[in-house]
Amino acid sequence: MNSFIEFKKVSVIRSARKILDDINLEIDSDENVAIIGPNGSGKSVFIKLLTGKFYPSYTGDNTVCRLFGFERWNIHNLRSMLGIVTNELQYDFHNSRSRITGFDTVLSGFFSSIGIFSNHVVTKEMTKKAKDIIGFLGVDALEDKKLEIMSSGEARIFLIARALVNNPKVLILDEPSNSLDVASFIKLYNIMRKILSYGTKIILVTHLVSDIIPEMNRFIFFKDGKVFADGKRAEIFNSDKLSSLFELKVKLHESNDLCSITIL
Repeated sequence: MNSFIEFKKVSVIRSARKILDDINLEIDSDENVAIIGPNGSGKSVFIKLLTGKFYPSYTGDNTVCRLFGFERWNIHNLRSMLGIVTNELQYDFHNSRSRITGFDTVLSGFFSSIGIFSNHVVTKEMTKKAKDIIGFLGVDALEDKKLEIMSSGEARIFLIARALVNNPKVLILDEPSNSLDVASFIKLYNIMRKILSYGTKIILVTHLVSDIIPEMNRFIFFKDGKVFADGKRAEIFNSDKLSSLFELKVKLHESNDLCSITIL
């Protein structure tokens, strides 16, 4: 197995509260995985473990926390293997003092920075790759627009392009449709499917069933800081399991590649 994530007996404690509790999880870098859970289920902490902002609270002989085989990593050094797009990253760009264009946002992916600075050496190859990715995602008409005046959906696409310039094996999208209107959501939905055709695998972390694209073949449900369920789409992604996960009687609908739920 070509492991991307390997967690064994991983717990995270903050303010005397166990917010991730004894997680045992292995994800192959060739899988497309949807991680679903209600707010407060531990999904955000899981992302922070991957970015190195959190570490396991217990590091005894039985604890394993590896990313691409590394027990300790700098996420900047793994950018050729892993791309991450979070709402926190979008907030950092929007609140940057510099007025960053869409094109510079994408270029900054080569330097793991918030924008381009005077000490950055931008090569012709970098420029071409950035333009190619922007064109691939269909936002070339917006590349000179400042990120701070873009819609949330437009900015999200440029941050995805930023993550893709290093040809990562895996792209992690954290709550990708957060604050998007219907038109922006549909565009993002189609872009996620297009990225998969490009060869990059996606780990989709969300609390919204509507974010799920047909290519997701493994589902991991988080609840109360634990892995509540883990399995193939047909086994896990159904009305009964979702009802148990959200503690609410729901019915799952899958039509024309789009998913939704109704409350019963």
